[in-house]
Amino acid sequence: ECALAVKYRRVEPDGRIIAGPFFYIEEAFRRIKLAPLGKPAAIFFAIMAMGGSISLLQVNQSHAQFASVTGIEAPLLFGVIMCGLVAAVILGGIKRIGFVSGILVPMMGALYLGAGLVIIAINLDKVPGAFATIFEGAFGLDAAGGGLLGALINGIRRATYSNEAGLGSSAIAHSAVKTSEPLTEGFVASLEPFIDTIVVCTITALVVIVSGAYEPYLFQPPDRGIEITSAAFASAFDWFPVLLLVASILFAFTTLVSWSYYGAQAAAYLFGASRTVDVTFKLTLCAMLSLGAAISLSSIIDFIDSMLFGMCIPNIIALYVLMPELKRDLAAYNARRRMKAPLPKR
Repeated sequence: ECALAVKYRRVEPDGRIIAGPFFYIEEAFRRIKLAPLGKPAAIFFAIMAMGGSISLLQVNQSHAQFASVTGIEAPLLFGVIMCGLVAAVILGGIKRIGFVSGILVPMMGALYLGAGLVIIAINLDKVPGAFATIFEGAFGLDAAGGGLLGALINGIRRATYSNEAGLGSSAIAHSAVKTSEPLTEGFVASLEPFIDTIVVCTITALVVIVSGAYEPYLFQPPDRGIEITSAAFASAFDWFPVLLLVASILFAFTTLVSWSYYGAQAAAYLFGASRTVDVTFKLTLCAMLSLGAAISLSSIIDFIDSMLFGMCIPNIIALYVLMPELKRDLAAYNARRRMKAPLPKR
């Protein structure tokens, strides 16, 4: 999807790049002789992307950890401050977004993964049992009674939000890259699901299980979110939840910033690429995000799942239709590599 987004992106006369699944969705429906449906499908995707860019979950969970660590319950104030900081970045455009993300993402990744590995090291003898618990929960007798289907559904929902594979959102981000070869951007993007889901989520799962922090929550509603992870961090050192607070705020901030760009590109596709459209969308988004800490987690998850599911439908159809084209592009790319031919000018 990232390679296709780069291939079909459009550059406005002022140099602004408008890109994302919108254009290759139109092309895909044209290929299967359903051109009249291409534009509506792309518009539907753009609307869902604008809804998905309202990243209420990040504000909600970072505030939950803030309240847990500090004891201060001020959801609206927290939301306003968070979104004020986000506005200061996103109104500066893609270059400022890239600059800030380039600084914060490595920092938060090292902080979170480092703390997680410390907890795993402390409980190293429990790691084999943790993997046994994971597989037993997924494929054991409980799963045979219907739990497997539920685990698969919830796993797909959470993994989709974690790594965004198939959503089309990452395609919007990668399409802003400066490259003459779309496929190379696809190669780079393929690392993201591995890092997000296999590395980060596996470490989180192991931390929660080896610490035993999940046990008190087994028979409670599945809306405790970051509270369980915080309990797992606290099992190692009393001050570790503070590290989780810092990491969660950085995670939230960078996610809000990146998804605001996705939503802004969707707005540009729907209403035209102009400074007025861009600023209006971003200010409206920030106003809505400020409410995230005051809304219930279950309501936020239901809303997010609806938006992401809506994004997946037209995007996956388009990817399936354009798969033969990608195979041809890959064969041509490999042929050029073997002959050391220059890359095509774009």
